[in-house]
Amino acid sequence: MKLFEIAFWVVIVAEMIIRAPLNKKRKLEKMKQSQITGQEWKLLILLLLGGFILPLIYSLTNWLDFANYSLPTWAGWLGVILAIGAVIVFWKSHADLGLNWSPSLEIREKHELITRGIYGIIRHPMYLSQWILAIAQPLLLQNWIAGFTNLLAFIPFYFLRVQAEEKMMLESFGDEYRDYMNKTGSVLPKGK
Repeated sequence: MKLFEIAFWVVIVAEMIIRAPLNKKRKLEKMKQSQITGQEWKLLILLLLGGFILPLIYSLTNWLDFANYSLPTWAGWLGVILAIGAVIVFWKSHADLGLNWSPSLEIREKHELITRGIYGIIRHPMYLSQWILAIAQPLLLQNWIAGFTNLLAFIPFYFLRVQAEEKMMLESFGDEYRDYMNKTGSVLPKGK
């Protein structure tokens, strides 16, 4: 396994470690609303395929070697820098959101609208971290299949999920969320 592949897997493990304690506590919480659709399940499966299963096959076998490409070393290091940035944003998102995080479209009974920390700047920092990682992945896993499948799966997931998530938040928090939307950007800070 090459250095940049190792960096990719370190990031994946770091994200699992960041999310594990919250996921354990979240499962004990009562949900008020859940909007998990068949479409979302399909998109989540595609993300699992592109962000974990195909990279794992690439790293542990030679089955995908026919689709390898080679980039300059600086591109791999750029991927490492991006991946580190993705983990930092991912960690900060979870630290600020706490138990209000859910892997799917759910509202807890005691759900709060978080507008502090990184959420005071952007509404969807977790998706920002995934955008960054999806862009870093083809720099770290230099393979047309293992490198790009996550990005191809994340694009429709992002647009469909954010639309549904924002609708759910507007239904749950009304004008408070509408005001929040006016003050913050989706994944990039809003210009003044």
